[in-house]
Amino acid sequence: MKRAFLIVLDGLGIGEATDAAAYGDAGSDTLGNVARAVGGLALPVLEGLGLGRIRPLAGVRAVERPRAAFGRAQPASAGKDSTTGHWELCGLVVSEPFPTYPQGFPPSVLDAFSRLTGRGWLGNRAASGTQILDDLGAEHLAGGKWIVYTSADSVFQVAAHEGVVPLEELYAACAAARAMLQGEHGVSRVIARPFTGAPGAFVRDSAHRRDYSVPPTGPTLLDRLADAGIPRRGVGKVDDLFAGRNIASTHTPTNADAYRLLGEALAGVDSGLVFANVIEFDQSWGHRNDVAGFHAGLLELDAALGSLLPLVREEDLFILTADHGNDPTTPSTDHSREMVPALVYGPRVRPADLGTRRSFADLGQTVADYFRVPALGAGTSFLGAITA
Repeated sequence: MKRAFLIVLDGLGIGEATDAAAYGDAGSDTLGNVARAVGGLALPVLEGLGLGRIRPLAGVRAVERPRAAFGRAQPASAGKDSTTGHWELCGLVVSEPFPTYPQGFPPSVLDAFSRLTGRGWLGNRAASGTQILDDLGAEHLAGGKWIVYTSADSVFQVAAHEGVVPLEELYAACAAARAMLQGEHGVSRVIARPFTGAPGAFVRDSAHRRDYSVPPTGPTLLDRLADAGIPRRGVGKVDDLFAGRNIASTHTPTNADAYRLLGEALAGVDSGLVFANVIEFDQSWGHRNDVAGFHAGLLELDAALGSLLPLVREEDLFILTADHGNDPTTPSTDHSREMVPALVYGPRVRPADLGTRRSFADLGQTVADYFRVPALGAGTSFLGAITA
């Protein structure tokens, strides 16, 4: 009847990785910079778990007796995308980065997409998702052409107004793009970006966003658990990030939705892994450089944990971590190459100092060890350190 909860706070980095400069991210420090920008964080539950023991954070005390094991992890994979981050957390390290297109995609790619879908295209540049709607939304309404754009990450994003293109047509177009974008142009994700509203007031429909990821290129924690007959349940977009392989998930447009589903799982799931992606630190605030929103989200997280932690059972592992950074205080609106926090709570968990782990995969390997399934392709378990 073992249960583990692996909760990815999307974009909640905790300081630049050792190779951050190679990614153009020197100085990125999502939690540290937000803490400084707001004059200190008041997060009593996270403070009690040991957040301030991981590293100094303005307003967060380094408590003498934390309730959780605490540490941080360096990224070992090439890239700083959600896909690579989640795969690495599950024991699959990506050695070659997915292709990126800072100058846009080759015209041949867009022409092929147009032929497959029967619509023309606009944009084809690296852009903020909200800015490109302001720039091209009216033209899209007038002619029905796709708005295609990318970012610093390996993504092919397709935006369409729901009053012009039905959702099912958008999803079919993105599935066709996913099938087309292989080999040399095998981007990490194709993302369907529906939106609503009128010029000057367009709104992205996050509830109906869909991510079409490449399938994992090797075995993951989810595969090991499936082979052993151990249940796996997803909260948020985790199924998309693993191309649906051995995980089904209920999508959550807001953090509050994710916390609600986590509460239901803590109260009602009897065994297995609950794997959650908490999306708004990245989607709503990091990418939009919204420091105030990010701060409010941290307060919401802390309050939610106050309700969730009492539901953790005697044998459970309850893990809080992230997949990359997304510092809202820097000029960039993209992901940042950062370390991620590791807080591991449970009534029987010893509050050990986990230090700085060499890979996110250490978390997945610890979960594999906990469920006694075969070792993953990467990662070193710290289960002994927190249960001795």
